[in-house]
Amino acid sequence: MLTIPELPLPLDEIPERLRRFADPNAPAPAKMMAARGMVPVRGSDLVLLLVQLTSDGDPSVSQSATDTLVQLPENVLLPACEQELPPAVFHELAARFSSNDEVLARLASNHAAADATIALISTHCPERITEIISVNQQRLIGAPQIIEALYKNRNTRMSTAERLIELAVRHEVELTGIPMFEELKREIRGQLIPEPSDEPLPGDEIFSRALDEDADVDAVDRDDVEGTEETKEEFIPLQTKIRGMNTGEKIRLALLGNAAARSILVRDPNRVVSMAAISSPALTESEAKNAAQSREVSEDVLRYIGRKREWLRSYEMKRYLCNNPKTPLALSMGFLPHLRRNDLRALSRSRGIPSPLKQAAKRRSKQFES
Repeated sequence: MLTIPELPLPLDEIPERLRRFADPNAPAPAKMMAARGMVPVRGSDLVLLLVQLTSDGDPSVSQSATDTLVQLPENVLLPACEQELPPAVFHELAARFSSNDEVLARLASNHAAADATIALISTHCPERITEIISVNQQRLIGAPQIIEALYKNRNTRMSTAERLIELAVRHEVELTGIPMFEELKREIRGQLIPEPSDEPLPGDEIFSRALDEDADVDAVDRDDVEGTEETKEEFIPLQTKIRGMNTGEKIRLALLGNAAARSILVRDPNRVVSMAAISSPALTESEAKNAAQSREVSEDVLRYIGRKREWLRSYEMKRYLCNNPKTPLALSMGFLPHLRRNDLRALSRSRGIPSPLKQAAKRRSKQFES
């Protein structure tokens, strides 16, 4: 767990020349003048002072300091991001200026910034900054949460994500925050990992285009007729891209992609990929229902759905699983007592359903008549 630097700073961490304004017990007028930038303080000292005052106990002081801070000209703010200031100052700047790429780039290169700050930046920063962060191997090995944040950042190149996994494997660093990490470790061994490059590699472009595929998420539902499924026309370009991916790329797409990508990946014949898709934190109950009806998903996927307690609160989910011939028989049998009479009768006449399940459904439906 990374330690997040906190404000306000202890007075002994603040230069003596600033303490008369930064002391919580300083006179309110002096603090207010400082919060408005009306004291003889310049450069990084001004940035430090304003950040300190954003956490002042007087709401009017903290609000004024915040307003002044966010309106600082870049010729004051940016050089301060390259100085050696207390880590809590940099953490506040990373949070306050989360959409300012120039601020983030300078903080990412500053060794005085805390690991927690770099991890925070890594969650959302653009590609250029992910590349800055990813080359500091010493920091990455010491703070694997940064690797995890970069891996989950959609802007991180796929080749960079693979290098990060390889780095962790080589140094025996466990990435507990990355789904399917054990499978990724096996996948990465023996692969030729590309060196860092100024420009994205061809594989990066393919992955990026798949990630940004403008598929109609509302069209993820598929027609399921007599156990066959027709791939909707708008899925074909995305399917083509996914078909050319390796296992590691598919696993990351399952984590970062949209519902359209997951609907394809959950049907992948590779168990590792399909399980990455069905267990993706982004997967919704509606997507799980689509998978439960599919004759293309594996038994493992259906077993995962059938053991997900929150999904099983849905009556439809139990009915879909019972009507899917690929659902493990033990699971289907367990859901029978929950089905209504009409659904039991329909199940007893369904084609492709295992005979023991059909017979059990028939017996239960007759119990309603007696």
